[in-house]
Amino acid sequence: MTAAAKRSLLAGLRWTSLRLRLVVVFALVALTAAVSASGIAYWLNREAVLTRTQDAALGDFRQEMQNRAASLPLHPTKDDLQNAAVQMASSSPGYSVLLVDKRDGDKPIVGNSNLDTFTLDNVPLSLQQQVNRRQPSEAGNTYPYHLFWQRTSIRGTPYLVAGTRIIGGGPTGYMLKSLDQERQDLNSLAWSLGIATGLALVGSALLAQAAATTVLRPVQRLGDAARKLGEGKLDTRLVVSGTDELADLSRTFNRAAISLEKKVADMSAREESSRRFVADMSHELRTPLTAITAVAEVLEDEADSLDPMIAPAVHLVVSETRRLNDLVENLMEVTRFDAGTARLVLDTVDVADQVTACIDARAWLDAVDLDAERGMMVRLDPRRLDVILANLIGNALKHGGSPVRVAVRTDGDELVIEVRDHGPGIPADVLPHVFDRFYKASASRPRSEGSGLGLSIAMENAHIHGGDITAANSPDGDGAVFVLRLPRDAEELTPTARDEGAEARDEKGDAT
Repeated sequence: MTAAAKRSLLAGLRWTSLRLRLVVVFALVALTAAVSASGIAYWLNREAVLTRTQDAALGDFRQEMQNRAASLPLHPTKDDLQNAAVQMASSSPGYSVLLVDKRDGDKPIVGNSNLDTFTLDNVPLSLQQQVNRRQPSEAGNTYPYHLFWQRTSIRGTPYLVAGTRIIGGGPTGYMLKSLDQERQDLNSLAWSLGIATGLALVGSALLAQAAATTVLRPVQRLGDAARKLGEGKLDTRLVVSGTDELADLSRTFNRAAISLEKKVADMSAREESSRRFVADMSHELRTPLTAITAVAEVLEDEADSLDPMIAPAVHLVVSETRRLNDLVENLMEVTRFDAGTARLVLDTVDVADQVTACIDARAWLDAVDLDAERGMMVRLDPRRLDVILANLIGNALKHGGSPVRVAVRTDGDELVIEVRDHGPGIPADVLPHVFDRFYKASASRPRSEGSGLGLSIAMENAHIHGGDITAANSPDGDGAVFVLRLPRDAEELTPTARDEGAEARDEKGDAT
């Protein structure tokens, strides 16, 4: 199975996918409709079947009571009742008959068609009371006794029980009709409706799958195209066919992609032009700056012998020349990062020696408190580490407060260098922007000794090693804390840097 097929399958199984939700909605609608229709059909058929059986049995029982039970003697014997019950049951549509009369002293005599299946105990007491209760004669009721019926269950089998008595004197008759056959017919109907519901559910799922495939395939293609566009493949386009809404959406996507590609190309061209301008300008400035710097250094050496009115101007020229030289170097470094030409030249160094050399070269030994154990060997680019440390420590000395403490430790596979000052800290609104290029905390003081590129260059050098720098205020409110994290072996994390470092070492070996 291809990767695209696996992604499509997994996307179809996620609850958040439109395909699954469409199938589920179709299935729920079909299930609701099928269950409702099946329930209504079952209920209507059940009532029809039971009513038809019930009416036939009750009508026949009433007729038999009028024809046979009413013709019995006024005081029938048990045999008379027994014979009449057997005759009534034999001509009935499958029910048993029970005839009850009373002798002197209200002693009942009973005759039934089947003593094993139907006795007076099978007749609910409430039905017996209703049958034997004399009804008051009213305008809408001219008979004192009526036929009453009730559905009941005997040993798990459904039955219809009915009873009435002869008006004007005579036995009371009860009828017991089994509804087991009707129950079996209704169960068969329920199974048929259940199977039909299941088939409707399966059919709806297949229909939903077909609809989802038809509707969502263009959406999936649109999603794939958008993903490619997000990955930078700006020439991605959709094949448009049809005139529906999805086709209009695809056309809109193509127009947006064309516009985006044009804008990105224009921006890239302008950015490349800006980078080339900065690089060319920096290179062009280096030659006159070299001459100016040499002259400034000569003037600085002779400053003590110059006119006191001229000496301050000489010192100003010297400091501004150095500042301009640093700015040009920083601009060239930024240009290399933006162009992607910055490379690592890796070497194994002792961190403590490297930090000490950085501090000593800039005459910061008296202002910096170093906490680093010797023998902590790491593999990185020494020159770039020196740039990072110089910018972090220089920033702490310039904007923080002495003493500046530099602590070096290892944390697993990482080298951690913490630079802490004792100044006022970093304002909360400035903290998110400390690594932005040319950012200065106060817009009212656009001119300062720095170029606004130092911390940005330090961050770029950390990133090229596969590391990072974080800035925060000390928890005790005493100064700011910058934490540099670098891998102890940058060669393992940056294969491009490893290759470039190997090439640089080979070139050095060839040169020697």
